[in-house]
Amino acid sequence: MQSPTMDADVLVIGGGNAALCAALMAREAGARVLLLESAPRDWRGGNSAHTRNLRCMHDAPQDVLVDAYPEEEYWQDLLKVTGGITDEHLARLVIRHSSACRPWMRRHGVRFQPALAGTLHVARTNAFFMGGGKALVNAYYRSAQALGVQVRYDSPVDRLDIEDGQFQAAWVQGQRITAKTCVLAAGGFESNREWLREAWGQNARGEWPADNFLIRGTAFNRGVLLKHLLDDHGADRIGDPTQAHMVAIDARAPLYDGGICTRIDCVSLGVVVNREARRFYDEGEDFWPKRYAVWGRLVAQQPGQIGYSIIDSKAIGRFMPPVFPGVRADSLPELAQKLGLDETTFMQTLTDYNRACRVGRFDHTVLDDCHTENLAPPKTHWARPIDTAPFYGYALKPGVTFTYLGLQTDDTAAVRFAGRPSRNLFVAGEMMAGNVLGKGYTAGVGMSIGTAFGRIAGANAALAAKQQKAQSLQALTATEMKANHVIA
Repeated sequence: MQSPTMDADVLVIGGGNAALCAALMAREAGARVLLLESAPRDWRGGNSAHTRNLRCMHDAPQDVLVDAYPEEEYWQDLLKVTGGITDEHLARLVIRHSSACRPWMRRHGVRFQPALAGTLHVARTNAFFMGGGKALVNAYYRSAQALGVQVRYDSPVDRLDIEDGQFQAAWVQGQRITAKTCVLAAGGFESNREWLREAWGQNARGEWPADNFLIRGTAFNRGVLLKHLLDDHGADRIGDPTQAHMVAIDARAPLYDGGICTRIDCVSLGVVVNREARRFYDEGEDFWPKRYAVWGRLVAQQPGQIGYSIIDSKAIGRFMPPVFPGVRADSLPELAQKLGLDETTFMQTLTDYNRACRVGRFDHTVLDDCHTENLAPPKTHWARPIDTAPFYGYALKPGVTFTYLGLQTDDTAAVRFAGRPSRNLFVAGEMMAGNVLGKGYTAGVGMSIGTAFGRIAGANAALAAKQQKAQSLQALTATEMKANHVIA
């Protein structure tokens, strides 16, 4: 009698950072690993290809990281942006993991570089990838190939065979693929327009906000497996389907894969108005890396899901320049006309703002004392009158990076069914990020989550596969001994 042949010890579904970390860890542990990437080879890597950095805890300066960024400060930053909607145990697990993962990343070919001009706010907290996320993804794929990880591209998984919470097989275009264990790292549902429409619904103005969303990352994250696990297999869920890493990006950005270069980073240096030419939020609430991800959701709640970032010439050179030039005008009335905004309302908004500014010592590198008084909404920091020509305006639309609805897990990265962890099905990356990110975002934390849980899931999947193999051998030996005894 022989045990059934498996296509792999560990099957990894996904092709981005979390999936690659899982595949590499499992392979390092001696497992036979098969990775299924739904995208073609040229588009491999998912959203990870668009990333730039990793948020890292450290207690002292470390090569590209300056000063210190201790655990408690990292936790407080995360607590603030999530509003407390986070699992503290899992969040701290991610934080601690971020302090120790970079040597392992380097062994697999990832290189880091100091923060560049325009990113100095995060020089203390974030380690930047040399060559960006694409270079990181390529390094991991090269390492995976060298170690013997099997990779199949153009291989979307549309369903899983699961019995009593245990993984049996995955189906790819009619082919059944078996493995002892499986890691799910196939991303969220941000490129599934129908699901976004269902989640966001119709607003009081009769609009379908999701129809105006742009997708900053891959077109391949449609959430097929996520919906399958939640709806068909009853996996435990976590998160709000409307919550996401959502950024206000250039309204002229492409529908998919615009990436980091579509961001408009001058919000905190001016004001933002909606289609009705009225301000709607505090542009100077906190440092941009901590607050940039709230603006996509804010714009999504405005009429027509559009906003306009307004600055004057004093702001030029103080932010990362966008790919597309802004609308330029020599006067504010001219700028209103060029942006298609009501001139009277626009001028009243700007006049009220300019009058309310109390300019102290302007310093965009700290939470300075330049603020507004008797203005709603206020501008808490970096408030200076917009009064120096030329003036610039940038139209903004919501840009979704990844969604937060996902699979509930624990510190083993196991998928849970009715509160019970699976013994051989694990999850990492965007499919479980909602355990840590209930809402909000702070720069680089998505890569921290993907790296931590990718490595945890890969290691535990390899261990579970090894245990399953040992149990199978014991059962086989017992069966053979019994058969021999009967024959004798």
